[in-house]
Amino acid sequence: MPKPKVIAIVGPTASGKTSLSIQIAKACNGEVISADSRQVYRGMDLGTGKVTPEEMDGVKHHLLDIADPMDIYTGVDFKRDALVALNEIVRQKHLPIIAGGTFFYLELLRGSMQAAPVQPNPAFRKTLEPFSNEELLDLLRKKDARRADTIDPDNRRRLERSLEIIHTLGEVPEVKKTESHYDWLLLGVDIAKETLHQNIHTRLHTRLDQGMIAEVQSLLDSGVTPKRLDDLGLEYRFILRYIQQEITYEEMCEQIATKSKQFAKRQLTWLKRDQEIVWCDPTDRKAISETVQNFLSS
Repeated sequence: MPKPKVIAIVGPTASGKTSLSIQIAKACNGEVISADSRQVYRGMDLGTGKVTPEEMDGVKHHLLDIADPMDIYTGVDFKRDALVALNEIVRQKHLPIIAGGTFFYLELLRGSMQAAPVQPNPAFRKTLEPFSNEELLDLLRKKDARRADTIDPDNRRRLERSLEIIHTLGEVPEVKKTESHYDWLLLGVDIAKETLHQNIHTRLHTRLDQGMIAEVQSLLDSGVTPKRLDDLGLEYRFILRYIQQEITYEEMCEQIATKSKQFAKRQLTWLKRDQEIVWCDPTDRKAISETVQNFLSS
């Protein structure tokens, strides 16, 4: 019996994954599953680039706004919820389309990675408190250079989690691939570096004009702690510092743009390892359509 077909859209931040996923969904009777570790949280819209109801254009989306920002939503949670959504979409004979920038989530879903069976270790994390983020990154690099190359060096929670896993297991876990129950097409958005950088600048200032600073203030007012905001990604981190008057508006914009470009570079480093990705020009709709139709008819 043939495996159900699934398409995943991958690419760096601000490359156009969301619009491409909707384009394909509309053409192929599809539904989109978000694979984004921050878009699961309610109230985090502008800072995460969450698709709006208008942008959805009638396409059903899954795994958006399903968690409170103060809760920790893990890769294990994602795999569980995404499999429920996948099975339901297939049952309705629709095409599942995965889109989002948390590629670890996608690899969990495909079976090319596994979440480490390690419980949080508060005592060990306490021993990491005296270290700066840079020092934690150096420690990680000595133990797992590949993870160090792709991790957000400013995300302390993920740095601590990576070191915690290595400390608990005594080594970097060996990746054991498991066969997927689905037939996958991985479409990579191939975008010129200059265009990507311009997209990052344009997107940043559009979101600021739409009220991204007010969104961060609203999260603070609702009880989201500054420490938690710092963990939730670079937009929230630097807007928080602006709100706390630690940096100027101009410094905030510069830091978000610079860090976003660095993040995009790390994402591409991660993606280029995967030889199964079919890279496509997002403006060549004919070629994309042919690739998708060939996959669906194979």
